[in-house]
Amino acid sequence: MLFNSWQFILFFLVVFLIYFSIPYRWRPAILLVASYIFYMAWKWEFALLMLGVTLLNFYTGKKISESKKPELRRRWLALALLLSLAPLIYFKYANFFIDNFIRLMKSIGMTGNLAYLNVILPVGISFFTFQALSYSLDIYNKKTNVETSIINFTVFVSFFPQLVAGPIERSSHLLSQFREKHRFESEQFLAGAKLFIWGLFKKVVIADRLAPYVDRIYENPEHFSGSTLAIATLFFTIQIYCDFSGYSDMAIGSARILGFRLMQNFNLPYLASSIGNFWKRWHISLSSWFGDYLYIPLGGNRVKYSRWVFNIFVVFLVSGFWHGANWTFIVWGGLHAVYYILESWGDLFLKFFGLQKIKKSAFYKVFKIITVFLMVWFAWIFFRADNISDAFLISQKIFTDLNSTVYRGASSVTFILSFTLILFLIVVQLLQYFQISSLYFSRPKTHPVLQLIWHIGLLLCISLLGMSSNAFIYFQF
Repeated sequence: MLFNSWQFILFFLVVFLIYFSIPYRWRPAILLVASYIFYMAWKWEFALLMLGVTLLNFYTGKKISESKKPELRRRWLALALLLSLAPLIYFKYANFFIDNFIRLMKSIGMTGNLAYLNVILPVGISFFTFQALSYSLDIYNKKTNVETSIINFTVFVSFFPQLVAGPIERSSHLLSQFREKHRFESEQFLAGAKLFIWGLFKKVVIADRLAPYVDRIYENPEHFSGSTLAIATLFFTIQIYCDFSGYSDMAIGSARILGFRLMQNFNLPYLASSIGNFWKRWHISLSSWFGDYLYIPLGGNRVKYSRWVFNIFVVFLVSGFWHGANWTFIVWGGLHAVYYILESWGDLFLKFFGLQKIKKSAFYKVFKIITVFLMVWFAWIFFRADNISDAFLISQKIFTDLNSTVYRGASSVTFILSFTLILFLIVVQLLQYFQISSLYFSRPKTHPVLQLIWHIGLLLCISLLGMSSNAFIYFQF
């Protein structure tokens, strides 16, 4: 059941009407039923897996809290980590390890009968696993209280607006909201609906419009020029942002309609002035998750420089591997680690030569924004390519074959429309950057009539230019 489908609109409308028409005490149960119906629309058997991960962390969280001995607390946490991550590793990475083991054996002249597993990746497994684990980790670190209601905790893990692609919420932020008595408020309804419409526009009008061109080029990169590959990578850069931030906006918007406050997951990442700033703006919930539960336990930046470099590589490589069982994702994460470290050298260079004042100039800031965008654009090649060979081929052709003919796709009109939509997005993002237009739930400076015209225009564009109901890119992660 996709957000960009009539099935979801009808489903949400039914949930909305029931939710606000029944007594408060029954509302968590209704959300629980709705969330599992929503998830089982893909494959009902995997709902049992999600339930198992939920019950495991509910129980281990309680045991961690009750245990007085540090060693016992560590054992219960280890149990939660092991049994929660085991299904994720099996479904997502088993064939990756098998494939690389077979390749290793062949490289040394050995053969075997090792076969690939016939597994289907459960939708959203990475997201609900990390969300459930955050509870056990927070209990262990004494950052949250034990939840006594199994229904509230089960809804927390399975809450349908953000179940399959985030934001990855923390128990300290979301879990307590299921005990609140939400009342229908027209202001929050309108705020949520407007954010949902903007997210839907980014998904079906921009992301899905760019997708066919990107798919066509990246399926056979050897047949296209460097110029075409550069444009396809630019299109993918915008596509993945509009696709994923569009989903996040729809998730946050639909939750707000019901009275829930989900964390902001994107904050104009392509206007970041540094790689570090980019990762504070892109997939914020995942970046902060790795920061809190991996980077800081490794020592963060409170260690020697060589160890800090190690920590950075670990976090970014794990982040890349989280996205998929392919070496392309690992290289993508490694590239960002290299960017991050090189950026720290640049800061040291400016400090050493007493040039820190240059950071305050508008020219330098624009230069950094453009530079960071190009670095991120290049890294997306490895994220999108089917394999490492394709990624290196695309990279090579982009830098050696830029003067050849550009492929325009199905038609020149569609090609020009794609660039027009990208330009439109840039203008809107700049308006949001300068706080002229609203971002997340900030109050816009524009007149209410102009806001109404704006959202009517978005709905018209969705109806006239919206593409078919394609699945969201991050569903595969």
